[in-house]
Amino acid sequence: MHRTLVRHALLAGAALVALAACGTGPHDPHASAHHGTEAAAPAPVKPVRKPADGLPGMPPVLDPKDVYAADRPGRLSPVVKDFPSRVYVPNTESDTVSVIDPRTYEVVDTIRVGRQPQHVVPSWDMKTLWVNNNRGHTLTPIDPSTGKAGKPVEVHDPYNLYFTPNGRYAVVMASLDRELVFRDPHTMERRKTVPVSCYGVNHADFSLDGRYFIVSCEFSGELLKVDTERMKVIGQQKLPFDGAMPQDVKVSPDGKRFYVADMMADGMWVLDGDTFGKPTLLPTGKGTHGLYVSRDSREMYVSNRGEGTVSVFDFTRNRLTRKWRLPQGGSPDMGGVSADGKVLWLSGRYNSEVYAIDTRTGAQLARVKVGSGPHGLAVYPQPGRYSLGHTGIFR
Repeated sequence: MHRTLVRHALLAGAALVALAACGTGPHDPHASAHHGTEAAAPAPVKPVRKPADGLPGMPPVLDPKDVYAADRPGRLSPVVKDFPSRVYVPNTESDTVSVIDPRTYEVVDTIRVGRQPQHVVPSWDMKTLWVNNNRGHTLTPIDPSTGKAGKPVEVHDPYNLYFTPNGRYAVVMASLDRELVFRDPHTMERRKTVPVSCYGVNHADFSLDGRYFIVSCEFSGELLKVDTERMKVIGQQKLPFDGAMPQDVKVSPDGKRFYVADMMADGMWVLDGDTFGKPTLLPTGKGTHGLYVSRDSREMYVSNRGEGTVSVFDFTRNRLTRKWRLPQGGSPDMGGVSADGKVLWLSGRYNSEVYAIDTRTGAQLARVKVGSGPHGLAVYPQPGRYSLGHTGIFR
């Protein structure tokens, strides 16, 4: 179904969605459319929650001023330090995962998986890579030590996958089903289903203390705020842009702001997650899609899928500083940063290719041909103590 028809169906209150802009090309069906004085007793003061008062069971924050402090170049966990360095690319229209050796820029393996793989997601304990087979209603596990796929696990409508910061639950973004499904992070057995009233839940990120997360709903142009421990939606708002289509979500290093890519507003929404107030828009480029933080936590790379560019945002200066253009254009979508921080890897959504970009100069290092419809690729292994999911959000 054409995207325009899908949007009309959603606005009309249709229960099902047959297309997701994040997951398909312009004409391809997406599986997802779906605080006194001495004279008087002081009044009680509600304590200000500090990072140490985070989500129960969550590993303590290394630096309350930088949520990405564990992600410094080469700081690999003992769990992953011996894994071979690879780039895993899910090809949504080929039902395969292309495996690239980042040293040679060559595809070294092609893994058959389920129908319409959308993202390759590192597990919380970082021992497994889960391929989200959206229309196949399965998750395919890949052992990153060997690169071999295991037996698929039945999970309905797994468009995207996240993990709570304490590792207690996996959270499936069931876009078509209009649900957030909390599951066992190992067996993927369903623990709690949270229906949502927005359309197209797809991306998320967690607060500094892990107690809530912000979710984007691409088809209804909305954002959700979800209480992590209670597994409950506690806030919902419509973005102030007609036709908004929010995509990737990232929290700032200091945890004070969230950034939400919007491919129709052509920029990033900047939001205070604690107050969940009205966001402001920062234009970046046509088809703003993916958000990736540099290894020193100073910058964020913003992929503009509709114009073949990457914008560079400086957190301290709170502004865009550079824009890199891909030679011969392209459709930079989802991806990640290499373990040493020197290369940004992005899928070319409509070009059956993957881009390797020098993070110092913005120069294109390579274009690698892969299968059809490459989407949420994972660069693995990466630094960090545990994974929050998506294509690699590490803490």
